[in-house]
Amino acid sequence: DYKDFFMGRLFIEMLPGPKVFKCKCCKVDSASHDDIISKDFQGRFGRAYLFKNVVNISLGPSEERALLSGLHTVNDIYCSSCQQILGWRYVSF
Repeated sequence: DYKDFFMGRLFIEMLPGPKVFKCKCCKVDSASHDDIISKDFQGRFGRAYLFKNVVNISLGPSEERALLSGLHTVNDIYCSSCQQILGWRYVSF
């Protein structure tokens, strides 16, 4: 299992480069612009991106969810620093 804490401290990974997506609440790095796979997604609150790699996140439980593209098993993704919801992850398509 991935653990966010090491000896009681929150581990935060910093991403290199000028174009880094950050949590809108606490400004912790979450993804690099270079890791965008697709910009052709629509979320509940607007435009969404598909990334091949993200950091500083925690996962919610797996659940079946009806998305625009059909029924999928997903996990919500939360900022590991402030627990703000950042999006979702496909478990199965």
